[in-house]
This record gives sequence, structure tokens and C-alpha cells, in this order.
Amino acid sequence: MLRLGVALRERGHEVWLACPAPPPGAGRSLADEAVAAGLEPSLRLERGRGFRPLADRAGAVRLARFFGAHELDVVHTWHTRDHLLALRAAGLRRRGTAVVRSWRQGEALAASPWNRALFGPGTDGLLCVSPRTAERNRRLRGGRPIRSAFGAVDPKRFHPQAPDPAVRAALGLAPEHRVVGIVARVQRQRRFELLLAAAAQLFARDPLARLLVVGRGTRRVELAEEPARRLGIGARVVFAGYRVGDYADVLRAIDVFTFLVPGSDGTCRALLEAAACGIPAVTTRRGALAEIVADGETGLLVDEEPHALAAAWEALLADPRRRATLGAAAHERARALFTPERFADEALALYAEARATRPT
Repeated sequence: MLRLGVALRERGHEVWLACPAPPPGAGRSLADEAVAAGLEPSLRLERGRGFRPLADRAGAVRLARFFGAHELDVVHTWHTRDHLLALRAAGLRRRGTAVVRSWRQGEALAASPWNRALFGPGTDGLLCVSPRTAERNRRLRGGRPIRSAFGAVDPKRFHPQAPDPAVRAALGLAPEHRVVGIVARVQRQRRFELLLAAAAQLFARDPLARLLVVGRGTRRVELAEEPARRLGIGARVVFAGYRVGDYADVLRAIDVFTFLVPGSDGTCRALLEAAACGIPAVTTRRGALAEIVADGETGLLVDEEPHALAAAWEALLADPRRRATLGAAAHERARALFTPERFADEALALYAEARATRPT
């Protein structure tokens, strides 16, 4: 969202950000990162979740006044609550402002009555994470505007660069180690049992292979550390935790990136960042993964089976030339498809369609 806002402002558009204040004790927040990006929030919304028709009436009125004061052409929403607030505010104003929603999952929306109402007539434009996702969601739109845009990566931060030996050493990785890496919150739905089972098969055949896990999770011990010990591979799995300042350098310590199940962000941002860094990937076909990775060109798509994952990792780890070829192609694909400029192009096209088709 912030990368899109910055890209739009750089093109001369007026951009305002509305968001809640960070919760007490938050280490990082949208508001703080917005200020750092030069998009200081112009309107602070009340924190909350879900549909609150009575409690949110005052917030909708404030938002409607904001729309009118700034003569907004489009309001772009990202989650259900701000979507509902924007629809109510646009209804109070009764004219002018088109409501656009980003659907951040790679799976199709369920065709429930709620989704048909929320993502159908009331919403002027829908932006999906991939072309296939947009096609799957077209049935809810009734001919109304819908487009897709892959996620956006900061090319100044994520680009090909030789791994820093000091970073690898700090992670306990020797120069001769060959590293499979994943960036994911440690949660049951991210299939860490599959990841570790595949790693055990890889390690049995490649004594120099290592697995690097970047990410946090309150159940990391239960879901990842203890299972790794039970499989006898605990010493060869590196848990790097959640990284901020050195994240790009830690990412470049990876020889082959892997991704099994998209999390709450269906754009699979970490996969896009790895591609921008020129790191080839081995992924499943969940969500938008099969559209982000060009099979055989920028990485490999495999079945969700330990032997399939292990075989793909082993093939790439054993072939530096092929890794370099796939990585270079991944970087070029990222330069073409995963940039803020490309994201802004698609968003602006959707905004124009949404305004043109909005009832007056």
C-alpha cells in the first residue's frame, strides 16, 4: 500500500492515507512506516475489527466529510473494515468518490451472499493479486471493473548482490554449505511438517545442505524446532527469527528459495523479494505461486510431497550454473512485473475504469 502511494505521488497525484494509530507497545506500525515513506497519515481512524454498524457510524461520517473536503476521486481500501467504512462514507456523500478494494488472497472469493454484496454492486473496482485470481473472481463482479497486479518490491533494497560472508557466518553457515531458505511465519497452515520432512530427505543425500527459516511465530518450538529435533535434523536447520534491518542480507544468504503455502498476504511478498535478488525458487502451486514462478524458467513448481520438494532442491543445489540461469531470469521477471511502477499502472487503469462506470 505504501509503495503504491509513493509511486502515485511521484506521478503527480494527490494521495492521502487514513489508518488507525498503532496499538500500545507496537514495535512497528503502518503509521510509522508511512511517515518514513513520506506519506504521513492525514486521518486517524478508530481501531476495530469486522462489521460494526452502530459503533462505526461516526467514523463513516468523518470519512465522508474527508472525501468531500478533498474532492476525492477514488478511495482504495485493503481490508474488510476499511472497505465497509468507505462504502458507508461514499453512500453518505452520495456522489463522486469511487470505492476500490484490493483482494490480497490468491484464492477465489467464496460466492456467498455476503461476498456478492460486498464485492459486487457496491464496489466500483476490484484489484486482485494475479491474473488467474482476477478471472476466478470475475463472476462476482457482474461486468464491473476488475484487474490484477502482482505485488511490488522496492528495487533499491532487493537486487542481486553477492552474499555477505559475515552474515552467513553469523547464521552459522559455512562457505561450503548449500542453503535452502524460506521466509514465513511459523504457523500450522504454512505446512512446516512438509518442509521438515523434505529437508530430512535432502539432508540424507547432501551432507552440505542446510535449511534456513526466517520468520517468527509463537508456536515455533512446537511446530518447527521440536519436530526438527525428532527427525534428527535440528543441527542442520537454522532458525533466524524475524529480521528487519539486515533482512535483505539474510535473504541473499539463500541459494534456493522455497515457498509452500501463502500466508495472510497472497502476493507472497517474500517470494517476490527473493526473485528481485536473483534467487531461484522451488514452490508448490498454491494461490498465485504458479503465476509468480515461471516453471523451468525462474524456478520449479512441484507437488506437495516431501520427495518432490527434496528432489527439486537437490537438483538446483547440485547445479550452480542452472541456479544462476534461473536466478537471472527471476530477477528480470521481477524487474518487469513486480515493481511499484507496474503496480501503479494497473491501479490507475482500474481507478479510471471504476470512475467511468460509477453511477452518477
